[in-house]
Amino acid sequence: MIQLKNDELDWKKMDGILPVVAQSADTLEVLTVAYINPEALQLTLKTGYAHYYRRSHRQVMMKGVTSGNTQRVERVLTDCDNDAVVYLVHQNGLACHLGEYTCFHKQVTA
Repeated sequence: MIQLKNDELDWKKMDGILPVVAQSADTLEVLTVAYINPEALQLTLKTGYAHYYRRSHRQVMMKGVTSGNTQRVERVLTDCDNDAVVYLVHQNGLACHLGEYTCFHKQVTA
């Protein structure tokens, strides 16, 4: 597996943020999609817990800091263009702020 450093990611494409998909490290179920900036990624790598950049608040927050529903990060992966990231996590509690295990609990139909 190729290893990259934080500064090798393409932070310029989306003005300093990247989309991040949080997936269960055990089942690969998609739990949430969020955004990170360099600070959020550094904190994630340093602490081992998922940190995200909250665009609405313009700040970095650790997942679960208020709810207790934390995500311990096992691995951080990037795509072939280095402009999107996957956190493989061990979810403690619920991932969704609406009280669901995953944010992807609604089915779209025709």
